[in-house]
Amino acid sequence: MGEHMQIGEVAERTGLSLRTIRYYEEVDLVVPSARSQGGFRLYTEPDVQRLDVIKRMKPLGFQLEEMRELLGILDALSAGDDPDRDKHLDRLSEFWTAADERCQQLRAQLRIAEDFATTLRSHLPAD
Repeated sequence: MGEHMQIGEVAERTGLSLRTIRYYEEVDLVVPSARSQGGFRLYTEPDVQRLDVIKRMKPLGFQLEEMRELLGILDALSAGDDPDRDKHLDRLSEFWTAADERCQQLRAQLRIAEDFATTLRSHLPAD
């Protein structure tokens, strides 16, 4: 099944806090693949990949249900024999369109913020 990692290593690899990872478990987005004899959460590489998907969706404003739906689609498509493949690909395309639009909005906001920072800088004496 592959190497297991404890939650601390997963947090370090993903840049997510322990609390966030536990929360994603509570809401059934990413459930540890196993538990140690002492009850510690054990994660695999696919678990880390799921957390990475969630981490990248979060700044784009996707909701938990959308994250859950996308993870389900990705799971079904990676399983290989997906009877709903065409439907899932259509929905995946919709997710891509939404993500792309949100990235464009963030770029526009960043341009405004950078312009503001430049304006502030212009009011400071030159070094």
